[in-house]
Amino acid sequence: MDLIPLLLMFGLLGVMMYFMTRRQRRAQEQQAKLQNSLDVGDRVMTTSGLYGTITDSDDATTVTLEIAPGVETEWLRAAVREKVGPVEELDEDIEDDDLVAADDVPATVVDAETNEPVVKKDDAELGSGKQK
Repeated sequence: MDLIPLLLMFGLLGVMMYFMTRRQRRAQEQQAKLQNSLDVGDRVMTTSGLYGTITDSDDATTVTLEIAPGVETEWLRAAVREKVGPVEELDEDIEDDDLVAADDVPATVVDAETNEPVVKKDDAELGSGKQK
């Protein structure tokens, strides 16, 4: 009768190990699939958090990332954590209608001592709080 608890314990241990290795294997397969799918023009993030665009992926073990305009660095494929979306460029074609003239913006008066905006109160609020 002492054999049943021992077999049950080893059985549970075996099932736990099976599921843990299965999860690790799946993660490794996904990482290998990502590394094999890297292509020129892909926007990626490295394991250190650096964002860049792949400019060369001919080598089997490394990729070249452009991290700033004209600045290229070489990285191991294993250092690429994930593909990210493309960079959204700012639209530099601003129309004259979109601009706000300085005269249109109300000036804020700041108290010199407290460095907070001064709030103008109506005459009714300055009294005892009762309205006339």
